[in-house]
Amino acid sequence: MLKPKNIAYLQGLANRLDPVVTVGKGEIDEKLIASIENALRAHELIKIRILDNATYSRKEIGPLLAEKTGSEFVSVLGRVVTLYKPKEKPVIVLPC
Repeated sequence: MLKPKNIAYLQGLANRLDPVVTVGKGEIDEKLIASIENALRAHELIKIRILDNATYSRKEIGPLLAEKTGSEFVSVLGRVVTLYKPKEKPVIVLPC
């Protein structure tokens, strides 16, 4: 579980990132989860764009994706969800 200070730090880092995964009208299936997990393995901190025609609301999709991928939900701003999953040797060092 992320502390508020860590969430603020990660949100600051995420400002300059572009979304790497897009969620559309389809269900959240294994292919989408695998795509998100691959992006998290490569980047640790990712943004996911939620399209207008997505099945789930933007408020509920972030925690749901975090649960299914074993990552931490950072934030949802507009139609963009931010997730974080540290590597074994983290590149992003969180403040205490």
